[in-house]
Amino acid sequence: MKITVKIEGMHCGHCSARVKNAIEEFKGASAAVDLENKQAVIDTPEDIPDKVLEDTINDLGFEFISASRS
Repeated sequence: MKITVKIEGMHCGHCSARVKNAIEEFKGASAAVDLENKQAVIDTPEDIPDKVLEDTINDLGFEFISASRS
């Protein structure tokens, strides 16, 4: 499953690395963070609920905007 998460507040490589590392704490998940498009694309074998993603992103000091699945 792919989840695309829109995120506000990331400004540098350190920001994107923090998001990537936090997302990859979820079992089997990998993430590609795109600063220019303000998003993270997550590949995961199991769905991650929006509320969990929102809490994870917001706890890092960024703003979760939305998540879409494909």
